[in-house]
Parts: sequence; C-alpha cells; structure tokens
Amino acid sequence: MAILRVAITREVSPALARCELTHLSRRPIDPDLAREQHHRYEACLAAAGFTVRRLPAEPGLPDSVFVEDAAVVLDEVAILGRPGAVSRRPEVPSIAEALRPHRTLVPIEPPATLDGGDILVVGRTIFAGASSRTNAEGIEALRRIAAPFGYAVRAVPVTRCLHLKSAATRVAERAVLIHPGWVEPSHFSGLEIIEIDPSEPFAANALAAGDTVIYPKAFPSTLARLEARGLRVVTVDVSELAKAEGAVTCCSLLFEAHGTPF
Repeated sequence: MAILRVAITREVSPALARCELTHLSRRPIDPDLAREQHHRYEACLAAAGFTVRRLPAEPGLPDSVFVEDAAVVLDEVAILGRPGAVSRRPEVPSIAEALRPHRTLVPIEPPATLDGGDILVVGRTIFAGASSRTNAEGIEALRRIAAPFGYAVRAVPVTRCLHLKSAATRVAERAVLIHPGWVEPSHFSGLEIIEIDPSEPFAANALAAGDTVIYPKAFPSTLARLEARGLRVVTVDVSELAKAEGAVTCCSLLFEAHGTPF
C-alpha cells in the first residue's frame, strides 16, 4: 500500500481579526489577504509532495486556521491537544475527525493543557515547551502517552514568546533553527544549532516539509543563513497571519498515511 504525505490545513476564518493575542499588539488584519496568503502556503505544501486536505473555515473560531495547536501527530498515535486558551478548545473535535482515519487518537485530559505549537519532534526525542499555553501536567501527560512508543520527552522552558516553535524549529533531520534569547540552546544538545539573525527576532519558525523548508519571506538575513547551510528553502508571505501570532508551522499538520488520505 502506498505511503502518502498528508497536510491537514483549515481555511482562514472570517473572524481572524478577533484572534487571541499574547505577545503582540492588535493590528488590522485583512482576512481576504490572509486567505490568499494561506492558499499560497498550501501550494508550497503541495509542491513539496504533500496531499493537502483543507478543512472548511470555522466562522466562530478566529484562530482555527492554526491547526497545529489542536494535535500532535506521531507515527504511532495522534495526541489531541487541550489548548491553553479556552477559546480554542472547540477547534479540537474537527481535527480529531480528520485524523481518525489515520491514527489512534489519545486526548490530553484536564487539568493538563497542551498546544501543538509547543511540541517539537526530532527523531525519537520530543521537546515540549513549558509555556503560557502548555503546563507541567500537559508535558507529563505527553510523556506517559509517548514513552511506550520509545520517545523521550524533554521539557524546555520558553520565555518572551507564545510557543516553543516561536523560538525553535527543525530545519533538517538533526538541525534546529533557534532564537537563543527565547530558548536556551543547551536544551538541544546533540543537535546542530543554527541561530537566527539577531535583527529578526521572529525568524525561528520554519517548516520542514520533506526535503523542503517553507519559510517566511519577511526574514532575509536568517534565510541567508539557512541557504548557506545548504538547505532547500521556499519562501512564502504570511504577513497577515503573523499579525495573529501565526507562522508557517502553525497552519498545517504534516504526517505520513497509508492508502488514500480522505
């Protein structure tokens, strides 16, 4: 049976301008431009070899385009998140239904909270951000679920940003892009570390999609560092989504599936 690369995305909500904000001041967001940028992002995923399943927009859920926070998809299981922002918890059921054909589903239970944006998987190590959205109980629940499958979970304190993946993302099999002011690089010992350009504080969020790195075009100096490393980088404009504290990892759930994806 064929193995397919699947990307689950969701159409931008017309209510995006009412999104949750933690570290940014609210600015006007053009939902039509955000939708156009998101479609171009999906085109990058398709060009990287992923079959894109776009879920319909959720008009009452402003942040729902950021599907990454609703689940953590491992090869063996899908862990359903319990977002730290109460307003985002209704996003999870539809993501669960999209994942149900492909994985056994295991929920995070109260009082634990866990956002997928705080979870970075590198090989058999899971780095779990201790943030305002993911608590200690959430990290411990993740550890209990993932350990039987051979994963080690490392808790990583996150400061001055929303999620761990605001500060660190995987850009190659054993390489991570890091903002050293928001997360301590020593937590990633054993991996190659590429630091962002200091002039671009929001530049650490990159999406490894197969052999391609999808990356915001807003950070040319850090882009040059990635290209100097020999990575194949494709840039995309996500400026409207960035106003909602979104970035390129937030907008998709990537995994391998057997047979047809839908």
